[in-house]
Amino acid sequence: MRRLGFGVLGGSIGFVVAAIAGYVLVGALSSNTHDVAIEASMTAAFVAGPIGALLGLVVGIVLGGRKPPA
Repeated sequence: MRRLGFGVLGGSIGFVVAAIAGYVLVGALSSNTHDVAIEASMTAAFVAGPIGALLGLVVGIVLGGRKPPA
């Protein structure tokens, strides 16, 4: 149960952090002049966010499974 909780927490935090980073990066680096805000938000929500959630889930599960040193 501890691993599940840490996994969900890590996935949630990972999604938010990666989505914000993806939005900022696409907004700054895109050569699109027509609709850069839409491109940045779609990339953040459907590409960067899910990748960050998967990474956060794995990290949360791994860290949640460790026992503190006695």
